[in-house]
Amino acid sequence: MHIHGGNIYKNKVKADFSANLNLLGMPESVQKAAIEGVLASQVYPDPDCTLLREKLALLHQIPMDQILCGNGAAELIFALAAEVKPQKALIVAPSFFEYTQALNYVHCEITEYFLTKEHQFCIQEDFLDWIKPELDLVFLCNPNNPTGQLIDPILLEKIVTKATKMNCLCVIDECFLSFVDEKDQYSCSSLIKNNSICILKAFTKIYAMPGIRLGYLIASDQKLLSNMKNGIQPWSVSVVAQKAGVAALDEVEYLNETLNQLKSEKDFLLEQLHLLDYEVYGSAANFIFFKGETNLFQQLLSEGIMIRDCSNFSGLEQGYFRIAVRTRQENCLLIETIRRIRHG
Repeated sequence: MHIHGGNIYKNKVKADFSANLNLLGMPESVQKAAIEGVLASQVYPDPDCTLLREKLALLHQIPMDQILCGNGAAELIFALAAEVKPQKALIVAPSFFEYTQALNYVHCEITEYFLTKEHQFCIQEDFLDWIKPELDLVFLCNPNNPTGQLIDPILLEKIVTKATKMNCLCVIDECFLSFVDEKDQYSCSSLIKNNSICILKAFTKIYAMPGIRLGYLIASDQKLLSNMKNGIQPWSVSVVAQKAGVAALDEVEYLNETLNQLKSEKDFLLEQLHLLDYEVYGSAANFIFFKGETNLFQQLLSEGIMIRDCSNFSGLEQGYFRIAVRTRQENCLLIETIRRIRHG
């Protein structure tokens, strides 16, 4: 069984750095909308998520029939794999485990392109050589989870172009892209007219609402979206999730403040980690990927602080960790605890 971040139920935790959620917490308007959703849950949810898709269509400036909502991005990953039924797929390692899990479920042969320390865990130009005619599907996470590295926009366009020529579906997971400055520069949204592309997005991280479960897929392939919808159980997106999502999309100032606070706190953490002589990589999103002492996870957990041990990601060994960027008080607690542990 793969272990995710945010599993606070088996441990007494006073500070959780293992789940990459917005440091500002869930917006108040989203909390109120969720409560309204509970009170309105005496009726079935809208199976088409009409209001939510209308607002998403306005946000992305695309027709609403190019959007499919789901019970978190994970549901859509599994629904996509079940519909496409790829025989062979290419994924990056390390990366989000659900890609592997969904592909294994449909008995797909998986090829892994390993990111390396020598290249700062960045995808290189040679990734293009791995896209071959026998491939049916490519999963990419941009920025990558857990490394936080972005894919060079020019290389990403080359990847999509080659995948299209090979009649290979390219799925780009942009769930963390909202935390990136100049995110439009790195998004594949401008290429969505291409039937060979799907873009995954979620409300989970950016609006700090993982318990509500809400994600969406953008694609121009109407047949694919229709078949995926038919393969997902009816009413999978609850009344609570739909109302919370609609409210979240009005939180423009919240997103601006997120980027401001994130920059300040990430700069602070990066400086402190460098002072501790840790090897730091990536950090384009709202988390930091680094290498430290192999027993750091257990030592911090014994102090009530949970970080993400990345040793169960394919391609990583013990000693690699991921920490979410949290509030200054929490970040100081983390750094002070590491220093105290080091000095006995």
